[in-house]
Amino acid sequence: MRRTIILVMDNSAWMDIALQKAEESLRAGEVPVGCLFIYNNEIIATGNNTVNETCNATRHAEINCIDQVLKFCEDKSMDYKTVFRNLDVIVTVEPCIMCMSALLQLQVRSIVYGCANDRFGGCVSVLEVPKFYDPKVAIEGNVKGEAAMRLLKDFYKGVNPNVPQSKVKKGRKTKGTSSTQE
Repeated sequence: MRRTIILVMDNSAWMDIALQKAEESLRAGEVPVGCLFIYNNEIIATGNNTVNETCNATRHAEINCIDQVLKFCEDKSMDYKTVFRNLDVIVTVEPCIMCMSALLQLQVRSIVYGCANDRFGGCVSVLEVPKFYDPKVAIEGNVKGEAAMRLLKDFYKGVNPNVPQSKVKKGRKTKGTSSTQE
């Protein structure tokens, strides 16, 4: 009789993999966010931010993973609603308000994140998006949060070459500032 051994990883081990994805994002000049979607203890989607690459502000790691899961379900003739309800999300940074709303609408089973997102966080940091839903999702934060925050700090130390140039003309008066002529 042959037995199959299924290795069940804990959130810390999954987060290590997500942190590797975030490091890939950093090397690619993207905000270092890594994300995994896990179904039946298997990674079925991995994502990075591709905002700079695509020039599309909505291409966050979670949204990229959602697209992959939809393709996965189509390829395997599976009901996407059932898959999402049994899906665990591991992401290095607290999902933003947009991504948190999407994950709650899809009714994922759990969300585990690394560091807080003080600018856009949709779990607790800026807006508690779950209050607008009847969530049955389990949410856990600060899993390897220091490592995730370190990657963000490394990114923001540098200059993002993809940020659009300021359109404010030199010598132009703007509210609350004085103009200096050169």
